[in-house]
Amino acid sequence: MKKIFIIIIYCTNISIVSFAEEFNFKKIVDLKSPWGSSFINDRELIITEKNGKIKFININTKKISEIEHNLNYLVHGQGGLLDILFKDNFVYISYSEDRGIGKSSTSIAKAQFNKNKLNFKNIFQAEPPIDSGYHFGSRLAIKGNQLFASAGERGMGMIAQDPKKHPGSIIRINLDGSIPKDNPKFTGKSEWLAEIYQIGIRNPQGLVVSPFDNKIYMSNHGAKGGDWFGEVKKAENYGWKILGWGGKNYTGTKIGPKWKPGFTKAIQYWVPSIATSAITIYKGNEFEEWNGHALITSLKDKSLRKLIFDNRTNIIEEIIFKDKIGRIRDIQVHPKNGKIYFLAGDSLWLMEKNF
Repeated sequence: MKKIFIIIIYCTNISIVSFAEEFNFKKIVDLKSPWGSSFINDRELIITEKNGKIKFININTKKISEIEHNLNYLVHGQGGLLDILFKDNFVYISYSEDRGIGKSSTSIAKAQFNKNKLNFKNIFQAEPPIDSGYHFGSRLAIKGNQLFASAGERGMGMIAQDPKKHPGSIIRINLDGSIPKDNPKFTGKSEWLAEIYQIGIRNPQGLVVSPFDNKIYMSNHGAKGGDWFGEVKKAENYGWKILGWGGKNYTGTKIGPKWKPGFTKAIQYWVPSIATSAITIYKGNEFEEWNGHALITSLKDKSLRKLIFDNRTNIIEEIIFKDKIGRIRDIQVHPKNGKIYFLAGDSLWLMEKNF
């Protein structure tokens, strides 16, 4: 497939460029509602399907096997099995846990890796459980010995401003589920729940640790407009639902200003919405000119966008491609060759340069 068009738009402090370049797209395997993925090694991926299945895929032979597990999940609306992350022979997973009587929570579990069966144990449960199929989040990222996770506000709006409740926040725990002693609760925010690192977030489906500056970045769905990409910052507040980030309620009514002092300001906003999903900070050889740049995937817009954001007063956004592989749910960079793998539509895709 080829991209053969050029559009350049210049706005205040932002350049949006869609440039002509050629890429090869290859479908690796078909799946069913894939959600999260993680490389086990340079040949194998572990993947979640929202419907409750965990798949093990060899990207060279295209062999797929299913891994049994013991998760007490609930498939409800946007809920099911969500993100998955492999690290040091352990598997971490976020999922909508069945908490009884129709209620569920964004929960996180951990298991020793095994190709046949994963015996998970919960290391986090978002409280309170809620009867809703909306806005679970959720992505995982490991920085050092700590696990960061995004927990959506479950469609409950102002719950994201309540630090005594987990929905609508960034969570930070140790890899065993214990609480870091320097979390906000212990360093000036005594009213916050111990696991909460940042509040005021709506439906965060992108989270990554940059291999260049070691900072954590995230993406977030707005409502009708107001998607954003920004930095995770300790003890701060992104403002939902006091702020609307440029968007409106689905009924068309106003939410609040795009930003105001006292709240964390995002690096980039999208109005109208592109339905931001997974993100990464690219590091690799295949697209070495992209090293250090953010890659943003989208669902509604079906695009991959690249942000050069080292100069916050002149952010450059490039639309790499659009309408090539469908709604993009996840993105992974191959650990050796730097080629890019996507979960899009109901398939696993590879993108490489067309030399």
